[in-house]
Amino acid sequence: MTVKAKKHLGQHFLEDESIAKDIADSLSLEGYKDVLEIGPGMGVLTKYLLKKDTTTHVIEIDTESVDYLKNNYLNLADRIIEKDFLKYDLNLVFKDKPFAIIGNFPYNISSQIVFKTLELRHQIPEFSGMFQKEVAMRICSKEGSKVYGILSVLTQAFYDADYLFTVPPTVFNPPPKVDSGVLILKRKENYTLPCDEKLFFRVVKTGFQQRRKTLRNSLKTFNLSDNLKANTIFGQRPEQLSVSQFIELTSLIENDKI
Repeated sequence: MTVKAKKHLGQHFLEDESIAKDIADSLSLEGYKDVLEIGPGMGVLTKYLLKKDTTTHVIEIDTESVDYLKNNYLNLADRIIEKDFLKYDLNLVFKDKPFAIIGNFPYNISSQIVFKTLELRHQIPEFSGMFQKEVAMRICSKEGSKVYGILSVLTQAFYDADYLFTVPPTVFNPPPKVDSGVLILKRKENYTLPCDEKLFFRVVKTGFQQRRKTLRNSLKTFNLSDNLKANTIFGQRPEQLSVSQFIELTSLIENDKI
C-alpha cells in the first residue's frame, strides 16, 4: 500500500533516504525528549526519528497517511495525532513540556507553521524542516537582503536561524516546481524581548506592509510625536533595520506613548 499525494494538502513525498536522515540528524535533542513531526506522509523521515533516543509524535490531517502509518509503524500508533496542526491545541499532548518540531512541511501552510511555533516558543527549543527554498531563505536572511521581511525579523528575534542545504525537485513524488531548502532554528538563550512583544510584532508587520517607504511614513498609524519622528532611525526603510534595531525602534515607540 502506498499513499497518493493530494494536491489540496500540498503533499510532495520525499523519496531520498539520505536527505530524510540528514533532516532527522539536524536536531541536537539537547534539553528535551519529545519531537513532533508535522505531515509525516508515509514516514520517510519518521523512521529515522524513531531510531533516536526520543519520543516521536506525528500530526497528520490526511486519513490515508494515518492508516498507512498505523499499519507500518506499529510502535508509533498511540502517538499519531489525526488533526490539523494549525488548529490543534498541542498542550493536550505536551502539557507545557518542551518539544522540537520537524517535518517536510506542506508549502501552502509553511509560514503559518512558523508563526504558530513563535506563539509556542517557550516550549519549542528547536525547529528543523523543509520549506520551499525561497521561504527558507527568507526566514534565514539578514537585513539588506531583498527577501528580508516580516518572517525573517519575527523568527530571528527569538531563534538563531541557519539554512542547511538545498533539495532538488527530483527527489520528491510528485516533484514540486521549485527547489526546497532545509533550515534549523535554535531558540536563543535570552528569547524574552526587552520591549512590549505585541507592539514589536505590530511594528514589524506594519513597517513591512509598505517596505519601500521610510518608517516615518509606513508607521504613520502609530501617531508618533514630531520629536520621535526626528530620530534618524525613522528615515530608514524596514529592510535596512536589523532585528536588534527593530527592538530598539519598538522601545522608542513604547516610551513615546508614556
